[in-house]
Amino acid sequence: MLIDRKDAAQFCEELRRCGKKIVFTNGCFDIIHAGHVRYLTTAKNFGDVLIVGLNTDESVRRLKGESRPINNQGDRAEVLLGLKAVDYVIFFGEATAENLISEVKPDIYVKGGDYTLATLPEAKIIQSYGGRVELVNLVAGHSTTNIVEKILGRDKG
Repeated sequence: MLIDRKDAAQFCEELRRCGKKIVFTNGCFDIIHAGHVRYLTTAKNFGDVLIVGLNTDESVRRLKGESRPINNQGDRAEVLLGLKAVDYVIFFGEATAENLISEVKPDIYVKGGDYTLATLPEAKIIQSYGGRVELVNLVAGHSTTNIVEKILGRDKG
């Protein structure tokens, strides 16, 4: 289910009142691949519900360049919501998920193992209210950038 950003805090409070442990992650999720599926499945296993903060099209362009996203935010959300592991999606347009995390206040925040607590700006917010950060190993060789390079014939492999 797609959650409107303005309703996110209240929605998550209701989940907590129902005894649900909220897991949150965020990203662009432009071209879903096996690495994404494994990552999201691992994330979901940390709690009861998985909420994905999904970068808006405009924020993906700022992060990845003018040629991205390949798929628009509506399509990206639909694909994510079609995955068994993903319960909810919330769009956000900021450079980081700090503001959205402050609203959602997940019990557990999951990010890829290419981050550390020191390089993850959201970690301080999570820790400030007693939440936990989990860093999950990425699946080697699986990335949207690699897929795009292969399609364009610039694959080095």
